[in-house]
Amino acid sequence: MSDHDLLIGGERVAGGGSPLAVENPFTTETIAEVPSATAEQLDAAVAAAREAFSGWSVTPAGERCEMLHEVARRLREEQEALARTMTLEGGKPLVENRDEIDWCAACFDYYAEIGRDSAGRVIPPIESSQVALVVKEPMGVVGCIVPWNYPLLLLIWKVAPALAAGNTVVCKPSEITPLSTLQLAGCLDHLPAGVVNLVTGAGEVGAAISEHDGIDCVAFTGSVATGKRVASACASRLARVNLEMGGKDPFIVCADMAGAESLEIAARGGAWAAFLNAGQVCTSSERFYVMEDVYDDYVSTFVAHTESLVLGDPLEVGTDVGPMVSAPQRQKVVDQVEAAVGAGAEILVGGGDGGQATGHFFAPAVVTGAPAETDLLREETFGPVAPIVPVKSLDEAIALANGTKFGLGANVYTGDLKSAVRCMRELRAGTVWINDPLTDNDAGPFGGFKQSGIGRELGREGLEAFQETKHVHMETEIERKEWWYPYSEYGPTQTGE
Repeated sequence: MSDHDLLIGGERVAGGGSPLAVENPFTTETIAEVPSATAEQLDAAVAAAREAFSGWSVTPAGERCEMLHEVARRLREEQEALARTMTLEGGKPLVENRDEIDWCAACFDYYAEIGRDSAGRVIPPIESSQVALVVKEPMGVVGCIVPWNYPLLLLIWKVAPALAAGNTVVCKPSEITPLSTLQLAGCLDHLPAGVVNLVTGAGEVGAAISEHDGIDCVAFTGSVATGKRVASACASRLARVNLEMGGKDPFIVCADMAGAESLEIAARGGAWAAFLNAGQVCTSSERFYVMEDVYDDYVSTFVAHTESLVLGDPLEVGTDVGPMVSAPQRQKVVDQVEAAVGAGAEILVGGGDGGQATGHFFAPAVVTGAPAETDLLREETFGPVAPIVPVKSLDEAIALANGTKFGLGANVYTGDLKSAVRCMRELRAGTVWINDPLTDNDAGPFGGFKQSGIGRELGREGLEAFQETKHVHMETEIERKEWWYPYSEYGPTQTGE
């Protein structure tokens, strides 16, 4: 048995397909080769999940709860090992990956509890002799397809509620970061065989999951283009789908933040929201709209803070920003920034490799003067770049914030209650953070408007995303109803006689 084996039906199995080279984005060296799942192995994983579903779906919720709490306990025990693996394969600083494991464990604990809190509701019946229920039941087998930027957290946001609802799962990590997901198998081996299955592969395996008749629901996080293909494949067979796709999140700074302390906090919060995980976060702040009254001071404060950030080995204490995950990801960012500069934008700080000898580094950049029509202000960047734009009013800021095809998240800094309420009501985004960027809450639903997604993760909505709704109507009096055939027995006709 190898740490790189698949998990199918409770057994570790060597992948039989083409090997996937896993690169350390800091050293650029290949650290592992992980065989992909073959078509036959994917079929076996789906079959194992379907077989396990019959038992798992009827396991009492309290028993499922205890097993999910056990996953959370094991995650905390394996925190350092899992975090180190994620750092080696993804380049995110170790401190951020430790946090990711904490969040994963908390998510399992959360769904362990709400999964046994309710199985539906009682509704008023039509007649006093009747009972009417709304019952929530599991869907069946859920296919979970996740990206590389938060390989475990974005998986657990799907797996924990799916299992809590009584479903079984077949999971595929990104081909860029499969190691931590396969390592997760040890935290799951107390679950009944087949409840969780882990397969590896590139896009063709994800496509096969989306198209597989044995998969009842697909939960996907990734790009808009891939999400549309997943949605199309699921629509063709009427499978359920839950999509979390791209973002181009705005960050609004209001004029009332003029005080030095407020401005410093808003600048530091903005830098963290833009540069966390080298900007490779679906809710990264990628467009800053700052009121003219505070624009100059905000930009200078933001630049000064950006210059203080430490780039380097993501395993070392004190590193703020690690490398980007791959050369192609970095090149996409370079292309966007260069195009904006060619259209008249200016890089105030950052860009380049930050003086690093190896690794896919892009030094956190602050850009001003980018024309509104450039991709830097229209399309997802997914890199450590903060384009800052002056605006004359909150009206203008909200209009610009809502002016793209995306609507995942939005951030606002203001001490004015009226402005905060306006932003809360008018910003077209799935999450609006006011004075506290990018903070997630297991009890708060997460997802996007417009092309940022369909459905929600987390919260009670995240549980219901993996449940079917059944209406049960029960009559306790076994008797003939007066409105049945023959209609001739209804009595006098309503003709006015």
